[in-house]
Amino acid sequence: MTDQTFKLPDLGEGLTESEVLNWKIKVGEHVALNQVIAEVETAKAVVELPSPYAGVVQQIHAAQGQVVQVGGPLVTFGDDEPARGKDPEPQPSAGERTPTLVGYGAPAATGARPQRKSRSARTSGAAVAERHEEQRRAVTRCTPPVRKLARDHGVDISMLTGSGEDGLVLRRDVQQAIDAGNGPRATASPAALDAPVRPGGLGDRHVKITAVRRATAKAMVQSAFTAPHATEFLTVDVTESMALVERLRSHPLLKDIKLNITTLAALVVTRLLRTYPALNSMWDEKADEIIEFGSVNLGMAVATDRGLLVPVVKNAQDLPLPQLATALSGIIVQGRAGTLAPAQLSGGTFSITNVGVFGVDAGTPILPPGQAGILALGQVKRRPWEYQGEVALRHTMTLALSFDHRVVDGKEASEFLAGVGSVLEDPGLMNIFI
Repeated sequence: MTDQTFKLPDLGEGLTESEVLNWKIKVGEHVALNQVIAEVETAKAVVELPSPYAGVVQQIHAAQGQVVQVGGPLVTFGDDEPARGKDPEPQPSAGERTPTLVGYGAPAATGARPQRKSRSARTSGAAVAERHEEQRRAVTRCTPPVRKLARDHGVDISMLTGSGEDGLVLRRDVQQAIDAGNGPRATASPAALDAPVRPGGLGDRHVKITAVRRATAKAMVQSAFTAPHATEFLTVDVTESMALVERLRSHPLLKDIKLNITTLAALVVTRLLRTYPALNSMWDEKADEIIEFGSVNLGMAVATDRGLLVPVVKNAQDLPLPQLATALSGIIVQGRAGTLAPAQLSGGTFSITNVGVFGVDAGTPILPPGQAGILALGQVKRRPWEYQGEVALRHTMTLALSFDHRVVDGKEASEFLAGVGSVLEDPGLMNIFI
């Protein structure tokens, strides 16, 4: 068979790149059709990649930790003959320099004696020294992030002895040189001299930016500097709602379903959005129009070890309380386990974030791009409250609604927030919206 190169496919709408987390194959290994060959992390999920070809791995084009653009080469497959059985590549002439990829070392020696150059072909002593220095730097094996760490701290990585496999220079090798303070120093370039000095010291930790963190940062910047945010707050007495949740939990038909105040708030929101469609809409700059969505695709912010995710429950307005509770708990579990499909992380029209689980009373949430509203739920807290003409200890919660002021007027936002608060204070009013 002729060589076939597997390129990174489009793993979901709006995804332009993925980071290779780990390879499950190696060069020379025979791979079967649909065998999982790698795990990649997109901006939305960790995805296993099955092989579209069967054959022998001839070349792996991306290292672990490398970000690959959609359409970029990942693996080249050949027939059952190993890559070394192929015709040898043409060797460079005596006067031609062999190009070397930085970070991957020089090509392996062929075993033949090197051909001596004639005296007439020798260059000046300065040129020879410069070439020797370039070759010495090129053969230092390390990953790009490690090389950058060394460069940022002025460490000459070519002078380090790598503690990794086959002399690979690891992050800890560079960090030891930095901590020692007397490691081999690299000559600073004019650009480095002009760069701002970053504060630092002992105990600093350089954390690699993950695909999820990068996507979250991009989305937050895009939203914060595109949509004019406005946020309103409302503190409500949720004592009756908390009592209702306890009664529902003890019901035989609901005993295996996870119910809480967030579930109840989600039910209220999905029903009330039909009355206030502006909060379930999107500003379309290119089309010069506002799109009012016909269904409520409810996003739920989930804090995970990989960063913030906002999985979506599609058509949440049609789900009764038990099914909505099951769907919400399901995407939360999947999000924390890293098993969400890309389709579950897109298409949201309105979102909820529960900052109360962290012991916080309120916050000013940032809108997910393409959405006009997001509701933050604060912690449920017992505090003195006016109740039936007297002061009593009641369960209270602060609601914070952020909205896109291009789409939503203050009147609509205020009425929506007050409506959510009214139902949470008196759950019997839910009958109006169901």
